[in-house]
Amino acid sequence: MNGLSQLDWSAIRERGARFPEEAYQFVREGLVYTAKLFHGEPRRAGADATDERRHVSGQQLCAGLKKLATERYGMLARTVLHKWGVRRTDDFGVIVFTLIDRSELRQGERDSFLDFKGVYDFDEAFSDTSA
Repeated sequence: MNGLSQLDWSAIRERGARFPEEAYQFVREGLVYTAKLFHGEPRRAGADATDERRHVSGQQLCAGLKKLATERYGMLARTVLHKWGVRRTDDFGVIVFTLIDRSELRQGERDSFLDFKGVYDFDEAFSDTSA
């Protein structure tokens, strides 16, 4: 995996512990939502976001999470995310890699924590919820 040798799992665990379960649930739901955005509905019963053919990149997941937050929370999207301690796309990466560490998600060989760094600025991304 790109970046795995540089990934500090203890730092990920420490940072991941500060997020409430609602943030983890949102990212889990966002992963399914994003897979549907980029790949459409699953063609076979039981296929989900963990299916390698329905894989999404960190950047794609960040885009999907932005869209889901905006649809779900409207003008309060940034406020809800901030309440959970999620203030930048890097935080989505911490949540994802914590889920990987917990064996709730699988890491693809091309997946990197760096895929989540600076994808967009939260203040800009959530200032106009019509996007």
